[in-house]
Amino acid sequence: MMGWRMLFYKEILRFWRVVAQTVTGPVLTAMLYLLIFGHVLESRVQVYDQVSYMAFLVPGLAMMSLLQNAFANSSSSLIASKVMGNLVFLLLTPLSFVHWFIAYVGAAVVRGLVVALGVFLVALYFTDLPIAAPLWIAVFALSGAMLMGALGLIAGLWSEKFDQLAAFQNFVVMPMTFLSGVFYSIHSLPPFWQTVSQFNPFFYMIDGFRFGFFGISDVSPWLSLAVVGVALAAVTGFALQLLRIGYRIRT
Repeated sequence: MMGWRMLFYKEILRFWRVVAQTVTGPVLTAMLYLLIFGHVLESRVQVYDQVSYMAFLVPGLAMMSLLQNAFANSSSSLIASKVMGNLVFLLLTPLSFVHWFIAYVGAAVVRGLVVALGVFLVALYFTDLPIAAPLWIAVFALSGAMLMGALGLIAGLWSEKFDQLAAFQNFVVMPMTFLSGVFYSIHSLPPFWQTVSQFNPFFYMIDGFRFGFFGISDVSPWLSLAVVGVALAAVTGFALQLLRIGYRIRT
């Protein structure tokens, strides 16, 4: 048991030693989105009754930051170890593929939650934010961070250089997060794009997370939980299988 704990601790230290880049930077970026979009559209957009647009933005920005940083933590750690050539030292340890998964995904969850908490705490200075169902907030935050940590693990295993990882992030992760209802309700979209959004699992993570704050959402939180649960199980199973066979780490 000590082995995976040490790997988990190493992954925590890896991002914490550059906390200005891995935590403070994403929080500042989210605050810039909040201030720009919130102040510009505050008087022009109201998504839910009795909920200001700036308050509406906060859960979406917090979850978007959580998802992006959970993905970045596990994916960047693996690709950096590959490029620097120190991944071989992990292969020499008696750690199983399950231990690898727990350590990498666990650290990704911690970073994602820390960034989301930072966004939430700073946002309280700018707007009041109710908490209608804290259990839903915790469930979607943890499941979203785990899903993106596992997806980052897959991207890190697949990538052999930083360019490939950047392509995965720019053409898969970023579009799916920005097109998931962070800045708007999908009911404001044309019918075609509403249908497209319903095939995006990121939408269900953000919508369910937002329900925990306002008690209002675009779709049922139970539907969101079901979609996120299926996506999490699929991504986790795929990541574990890649680790089990040593995909692109034993060659």
